[in-house]
Parts: sequence; C-alpha cells; structure tokens
Amino acid sequence: MKKIMFLVFALSSAAFAVSGVGGIGLAFGVPQSEYRDNIDRLGFGVSLDVAAKATPYFALGGALGFMSYGSEKRNEPFSTTIPDVFVEVTTSNNFMFFQLMPRIYAPLPIIKPYIEGRAGFNYLWTDTRIEDIGSDEEIASSTNIDDITFCYGAGGGFLIEVWHEPSSKNERDISDSPDAVYIDLKAIYVRGGNAEYLKEGSISNDGHGNVIYDISESRTDMLTISVGVAIEF
Repeated sequence: MKKIMFLVFALSSAAFAVSGVGGIGLAFGVPQSEYRDNIDRLGFGVSLDVAAKATPYFALGGALGFMSYGSEKRNEPFSTTIPDVFVEVTTSNNFMFFQLMPRIYAPLPIIKPYIEGRAGFNYLWTDTRIEDIGSDEEIASSTNIDDITFCYGAGGGFLIEVWHEPSSKNERDISDSPDAVYIDLKAIYVRGGNAEYLKEGSISNDGHGNVIYDISESRTDMLTISVGVAIEF
C-alpha cells in the first residue's frame, strides 16, 4: 500500500510540474460477470486521476480509487472476562484500484470528449475493527483477508467546462490559478483477474471462539461510473 501511495504522489507531482489535468470525484462500482454473481450491490467511494499532457490531444497519467461494497456493525462484550463492557465491532469489505492511464482528447471548446485505457491492479480486502461506543475511538483492528490481481480495460467521458482563465499565461507558474475547471463525467469498464474476497455475511463464529470465513473467488470485473471535478493546469 505504501508503494502504491508513493507512486500516485510521484505521478501527481510530475503532472503538476507540466501541463495536464487532475480530477477527483464520487465513484460508483457496478460488479460485472462472475463478480456480480457474488457481490449483488454497488460499491461507493472516491476516485482520483492525474494526467500530464504530451500534446493537446494526448495525456498520460494514473488513476486511484477506493470503494466500499458493504459493511456490518454490531455491539459485543469486550471479552469473556469483561462481559459488562460493550464495544462496537465493524467489518468492512473494500475495493481499491491503481491503474496507469493513457488518454486521448478531442480538444473542442466547452465540452471535451475523451477516451482512455487502463492497466494496473485491483486490491480487495476485508478488515474488522473494534471501537469505543461512546467516542468511536479505535481500540484494535485486523485484516481478515486480502488479495491483489492484475486488471485492464478502457472507457471514456466528457469534460464540461464551467470556468476558464480569461487571460493567457505566457509563463508556467504552478502557483497560478488553474487554466480551466470542468465537471468530469466518465465510465470505465475494467477486466480484473481472479481474487479471493469476503462479502457481507461471510464471517461467522462456531460458538467455540473459532472464526469461519466463507471465501468467494472469481474474476473481479467492474464498471466504474464517476462524477467529479477536474482542473486543467
């Protein structure tokens, strides 16, 4: 995870040093094919992408997204020896992607359609944490299961201009205001490799202190629809 975050930071820094586009938005994940057979609900989260423009028509960058596809909460005694103190137990099922992103623009005024490719990794994990009921302070946490797999795909969208810099810039200055601000609408279909994961109701207790995991395995194909804001710099 630290390596992924470092790479995203490096791509972001490189892109902002030159002309490019960066955006953030709400992401909705729609499981596809085998994955949909096991996960029958939408994922919800955020997505971030940054691309440096090589020409007015072509840019290269990266995309990072996080989505939750289900969580469960319950109150339990803190321990068998302290049954009169309760804590909140939360189990979350999560999906993250990191993908390299070549993008081709149609440099039109006001509305700029684009298409892009994707290649990278899907990371799925389930974690459980216990928190103080009164303050929501985390007491302990653990990753129940995680898996990572290669993915690739393509999609496209529209940049709808809502503001632009009225005067041209003769010199690049990263402290200046953005060149333009857009509403960014996009849909990306990604084919994900096989992975093991959990879903709601996949963790149970046999009554003797042993945890039972009902692990699912399938391809991790996903259609991601996002609505956000992008800036051109």
